[in-house]
Amino acid sequence: MDRRQFLRLGGAVAATSFVGSSLWSRALAAPAQGGPGPYGPLLAPDGNGIMLPAGFTARVVARAQEKVAGTDHTWHLFPDGGATFRTSGGWIYVSNSELPGSGGVGALRFDLRGNVVDAYPICTGTSLNCAGGRTPWNTWLTCEEFDSGHVWECDPTGRRAQVKLPALGTFKHEAAAVDRRSGVIYLTEDVSDGRFYRFVPARRRDLTAGRLQAAAVGENGAVRWLDVPEPNPSLPGGTPTRYQVEESTPFRGGEGIVYDRGHVYVTTKGDDTIWDYDVQAERIQIAYATDLDPARQLSGVDNVTASRSGDLVVAEDGGNMELVLITPEGVAAPLLRVLDQDGSELAGPAFDPAERRLYFSSQRGGQGGITYEVSGPFRRAVRRPRALPRVFP
Repeated sequence: MDRRQFLRLGGAVAATSFVGSSLWSRALAAPAQGGPGPYGPLLAPDGNGIMLPAGFTARVVARAQEKVAGTDHTWHLFPDGGATFRTSGGWIYVSNSELPGSGGVGALRFDLRGNVVDAYPICTGTSLNCAGGRTPWNTWLTCEEFDSGHVWECDPTGRRAQVKLPALGTFKHEAAAVDRRSGVIYLTEDVSDGRFYRFVPARRRDLTAGRLQAAAVGENGAVRWLDVPEPNPSLPGGTPTRYQVEESTPFRGGEGIVYDRGHVYVTTKGDDTIWDYDVQAERIQIAYATDLDPARQLSGVDNVTASRSGDLVVAEDGGNMELVLITPEGVAAPLLRVLDQDGSELAGPAFDPAERRLYFSSQRGGQGGITYEVSGPFRRAVRRPRALPRVFP
């Protein structure tokens, strides 16, 4: 079933049904739409060319092909997906390099005051490292975005060697998200008819063996998970994973993915949509779609992260070069906008452990990439709205 069929199922009803126990299920009677955000309007650009709400500031923490200040490490080209990890003395921000042939992952270590105290590689010898996902056991899954690409598990501290994970499939990987309760890993595929996958490990935290499955979406948004017979086809020549399960549902260019409180949020760039998959109910609905938003606030959906307040932060690949909030109150609003960097894309949004700072990159800013930090009064929680009736087509 394609997205247009999904939208036709009962018209708006199919697109606006939310289930489960998250903030979203209690807050939204319709997909999010453009409107005033919780932080107010964006102000004039700062010295870095970034428009921010009142009370927020930005700084550059790394530039591609330049040594990170105070270290001997040269920051990588084309920074993409990223995440943060708490340490005893601060935190680490990891960032992929979407460079063909010699991508990998770099890391910035911060002290408790937010000063950069070290920088180093944590993954080398890989290619087109696009997005990925943070695990509950504090490792980073980095995804290679080409037809015979794999997922690699990395240690943010750089002390343990990277590990290739063929069991998670051989395909054009984009991003990964781990269900904190079950250990199941959800995966996106960046092709126009890609699939929404999950990997069920044979043993929790052991990603060397398990079942790779593809989603088949029914007429009411119900999802069945079907085993992929050969997760590691020999390419070219072998049958790609997305064509091995005839009943599986195509998604139009899988991009970012994040797990938050029992829900998995998936972005698809071919139709500028954010999908909400309820893990317990095994049902998928639409959280945001540009063509359902009169304001058309968000376009070029890409990387996504979630805050403890329930806000999603979505990075635009193109569009207005914005990080856009999708709030539990059902509002899509810009958090920031980067000016004068046409031809780039925003990537890698991730909050520090205290959620006082937000990191992200402009992948081709300055031609090779710039990584930023934004500080400000990020909200910690929102009032939980009353439960909504559960209506299905």
